[in-house]
Amino acid sequence: MKKRLCATAAVIGVLASFGALPAQADPHPRQDRQALPLGPSDLTETRTTTTLQPGVTLTRIVRGADAPATHWTVEVSIPGGDTSPDPDAPPTALKDKASAEELAAELERGGFSSRVEEVTTSKAADYAGGTLGWRVRVGSFDSQSAATSERARLRAAGYTGSAVYTGWDGDATDRGPWRVDVLTIDPRHFRGALEASYGPDLENRETTSELSKTAGATAAVNAGFFVLDPNAGAPGDPAGVGVYDGRLLSEPVGGRPSLVVHDNGRRTDIARLTWRGRVTGRDTSLSLNGINRVPGLVRNCGGTKGDVPTSLPLHDVTCTNADELVAFTPEYGQRTPQGEGLEAVLDAHDRVVELRSPRGGPLPAGGSSVQATGRRVAELTGLARVGDRLRVRTTLLDERGHTATPSPGTDILNAGPELVRGGRLHVTPATDGMVRPGDPSFYYGWVHKRNPRTLAGVDAAGRTVLVTADGRDTDALGLSIDESARVAKALGLRDAVNLDGGGSTTMVTDGTVINDPSDAAGERPVGDALLILPTRN
Repeated sequence: MKKRLCATAAVIGVLASFGALPAQADPHPRQDRQALPLGPSDLTETRTTTTLQPGVTLTRIVRGADAPATHWTVEVSIPGGDTSPDPDAPPTALKDKASAEELAAELERGGFSSRVEEVTTSKAADYAGGTLGWRVRVGSFDSQSAATSERARLRAAGYTGSAVYTGWDGDATDRGPWRVDVLTIDPRHFRGALEASYGPDLENRETTSELSKTAGATAAVNAGFFVLDPNAGAPGDPAGVGVYDGRLLSEPVGGRPSLVVHDNGRRTDIARLTWRGRVTGRDTSLSLNGINRVPGLVRNCGGTKGDVPTSLPLHDVTCTNADELVAFTPEYGQRTPQGEGLEAVLDAHDRVVELRSPRGGPLPAGGSSVQATGRRVAELTGLARVGDRLRVRTTLLDERGHTATPSPGTDILNAGPELVRGGRLHVTPATDGMVRPGDPSFYYGWVHKRNPRTLAGVDAAGRTVLVTADGRDTDALGLSIDESARVAKALGLRDAVNLDGGGSTTMVTDGTVINDPSDAAGERPVGDALLILPTRN
């Protein structure tokens, strides 16, 4: 479809844009749009809006400019020591004040210009905020190369650390720049489809642009969290709920929030879902621990009783459980995971055609399987015999415990934390596992500091809004989670949630990546993506 420039482009300040799309000024800019709440109020902000297809617009926002006061520094890892609450702890970015001061004094004696900085963070809906800890930094440099040279000198002296740009710290006085892309889908005029896609199977990753091109999408963004490390499961597997075309293919993580797209994008919600699953034979049934994931590995935790270290959500942690029963559907991949245990292999009519041990291997055409490990092997042995029929049933439950039945036009993607609820800021890092007891450095790096982000939600008019913000660059600072919530609210979102970000953050239009993914290797392959498909005839 030929693009046409929308006549309602919102422009604040001097007109400009970035990336592949042309920037054109609206001669009658709307003045009721709220500027992004980033940096001082006097910053220049430009917006350029383009119509991609009927009911779909792309707004590109640039706010602020690089400030001369922003500089590079070296953040030194603080080791455990006599003054540390945990002397055996590995080096980390933040520690108690005494440990930080001890390291800074040692650095000064070694000829390094060091300083100790207290790090305080904003209050959230379920987290008190306040002091996270103290960091140690060395020097102030005008360039990354100068900071890298100082880091090399520190390493030669036996210290570890990283060169960081202070614009990524999240200081409210920073002057930018910020680069934000906003896709808006208006159900009143949208005649295409908004769908989630994981590619040919769940256990492999594809880039957002590959998924977009394969589907012939008008636009796309990356979506939910997924397994990246093979030691945490099958790379590409959703790390949380995954419903595609109404089918539950990955179980929820302990009630964490999800993005629910109804009726091919005509309605969007944020929901907290749980689930239950059972496999039933002739005389009895057994509870399931998971769907389409490597048994024993629960990425982002939030699984079932017996998981170690917790059955509650814990972001970017892989919990373990030696005793599991996991169901597999044809969407998982060409072969189910291999390992010790037992697998009941079912044909397309749910009849057991093979009991294999060790588990793992191909499935019959249209078939499925159930794998058991540890103590659950005996349970499956007692349930499944060759020739028997086994029925696997899974059910999604809403926050009230009521059954939630997705229609064929519904897709559900894992997310977290919440950002906005009912038009008010509502950030939930503790509930959703981003607060790690005894490890403030994780919160510091993941929540407090600025990173590339992908956000999604719905505004008061029922429009679905997908947002990407570039980061980890001097030309694009990124957003903290608190800033992400404030940006979502400023964009008019009634309800909003954080999707996977960092190096995963990608936006594609007409098959071309239009933002600047932060990974050094370029666009990152991901687990799934949200695709805006063309108007249907």
